[in-house]
Amino acid sequence: MASDDLFLTPLNALHLELGARMVPFAGYSMPVQYAGLMAEHQHTRTAASLFDVSHMGQLRLSGPDAAAAFESLMPVDVQGLGVNKQRYGLLLNEAGGILDDLMFVNTGEDLFVIVNGACKVNDLAHMQATIGTRCTITPMPDHALLALQGPQAVEVLKRLAPGVESLVFMTGGNFAWGEVPLFVTRSGYTGEDGFEISLHKDQAEAFARALLAEPEVKPAGLGARNSLRLEAGLCLYGNDLDQTTTPVEAAINWAMQKVRRTGGERAGGFPGADFVLAQLDGRLPTERLRVGLIAKERVPVREPAELQNMDGQKVGQVTSGLLSPTLNQPIAMGYVRPEYSIEGTELFAIVRGKPVPMTVTKMPFVPTRYYRG
Repeated sequence: MASDDLFLTPLNALHLELGARMVPFAGYSMPVQYAGLMAEHQHTRTAASLFDVSHMGQLRLSGPDAAAAFESLMPVDVQGLGVNKQRYGLLLNEAGGILDDLMFVNTGEDLFVIVNGACKVNDLAHMQATIGTRCTITPMPDHALLALQGPQAVEVLKRLAPGVESLVFMTGGNFAWGEVPLFVTRSGYTGEDGFEISLHKDQAEAFARALLAEPEVKPAGLGARNSLRLEAGLCLYGNDLDQTTTPVEAAINWAMQKVRRTGGERAGGFPGADFVLAQLDGRLPTERLRVGLIAKERVPVREPAELQNMDGQKVGQVTSGLLSPTLNQPIAMGYVRPEYSIEGTELFAIVRGKPVPMTVTKMPFVPTRYYRG
């Protein structure tokens, strides 16, 4: 369904009923907040919040060659991923730039893949053009995706879908709410423990209402999801990652498993491999690196603020920034020249023409609380 050239998620009527403020995002009309960003952020940290992430793209890759085919597009170990295990992935172009970041699960029967909403049309076309003859690619536009996030999420969800408490971070499986099938992963993009739940769009509203009927759960919008992911040091595609950014520049080397990087028959072979691997081992210098920044003054620093050194020279740019609800301090991520990426380096963000002192710091800004068993 579309309204004013924006697509609607299966929960659109519920968002309006709950008084959400709706905004355009990734081609969809999406709730940015209900009670307010601060309240929703803090509720996620202390209880459980329900996020509608149905704008994301869901698809399945099937066939005996699916894992090897998918692996040919990414610097990621797909073939070695165990059954019911989930992994973070990166689609790259021939220059090593990031076309999209994504999550995928080996279900034992196929690969269940979740891609970013703004990228899903291009991602699908890219996959069809490159590996469409090697495996069956099945989009899932008839499915919704909900994220239940927060320290009390497991207590809530196990009442509705018994057995989900057996999952640990980055694992998934098939569960049921009564007779309604659910595919659940213990994951999310808030830094908190939580779950993402894929189900048919026709059951999505009823399931969301059942979750919201639990005393621990309140709805949350894109605003809180953004502030939570930034506190967790997680990248937002289109801000912190794009087609001009390599995984090494983005400081997500951990996403490229050793089997794809060094020696052996499965090392390299992905788009942009020569460029990325040369950056990784230092044969090709990187011109910029992603860093975390924390302000010394209580002045919010937002993208695309320029970053300068002590001499007033531009050395980088902010790509995500806001006033951290948890820390009550401005935090940001940005890209700087490598010599300014060392922890403790003092920089200045230019906000409305005035320099705001900032310090390069480790991420996450707020410790993550993923459940690892």
